[in-house]
Amino acid sequence: MQPHRYRIIVSGRLADAGCAAFEDFRIEPCGKDTALMGELDLPDLRGVLARIQGFGLELVEISRLADEAGAGLNGARGRRMHRI
Repeated sequence: MQPHRYRIIVSGRLADAGCAAFEDFRIEPCGKDTALMGELDLPDLRGVLARIQGFGLELVEISRLADEAGAGLNGARGRRMHRI
């Protein structure tokens, strides 16, 4: 399975322990929430969702970002967005 770039938003801000648990992601504030960005294949995505659930975090949004060269992780060129 080919990996894709994802932006996952969880409700609120992550404490130090939460940041350590997701250190394999780029972590950025997103208003009052937190955005996790990284490249994942489908099994990895399922694992991240399980991690989010395991920490009791509220999932706000998952976006699969464009895979095109030169598209930044913050770009609004995502192809699919699922608002929770």
